[in-house]
This record gives sequence, structure tokens and C-alpha cells, in this order.
Amino acid sequence: MYLHVGEEITIKTSDLIAIIDKDSIKSSPLMAGFIQHRQDRIINAAKGPYKSVVVTLDKIYFSPFSSSTLKKRSQGLFNLES
Repeated sequence: MYLHVGEEITIKTSDLIAIIDKDSIKSSPLMAGFIQHRQDRIINAAKGPYKSVVVTLDKIYFSPFSSSTLKKRSQGLFNLES
């Protein structure tokens, strides 16, 4: 299944590692360092400010959707797969 993360970008749910709130990223030096070291793998899927960060096996997406919205969407997809 696929999850829409913004700007007509969809990711395979099997590649999904984490959905993290923007405020959590900013308040965590560890996560901020993780993002900074992977600048070449970041895709901005938000036209304006991003609300969450979606981490997959090979890329990091800045999403305009809140982490709770993406979580609900991904849980719905995973429930359908069962």
C-alpha cells in the first residue's frame, strides 16, 4: 500500500520507518543531527512550512500534514492489509 505525504508524493508503507512531529525534531539534538547528516536524502513535500518528518528506508520527507494525520492514514492502510 501507499501513503500520500504531500505534493503528489506517495511512499510504500513497507518502506516507512517513522513519522515524527516537527516540534519533536527541533527539540531533539539527536534527531536534528540525524536530519542534518542526511541532507542529500531530504525531499520537501510541503509548499509552505512542514508539520512532520517522514523517514523511509532511503529518504526523508518534510510533509505539510501533521504527524497525527499521517499516523491515522497509515494505520488505516495497515488495517486494510491484515
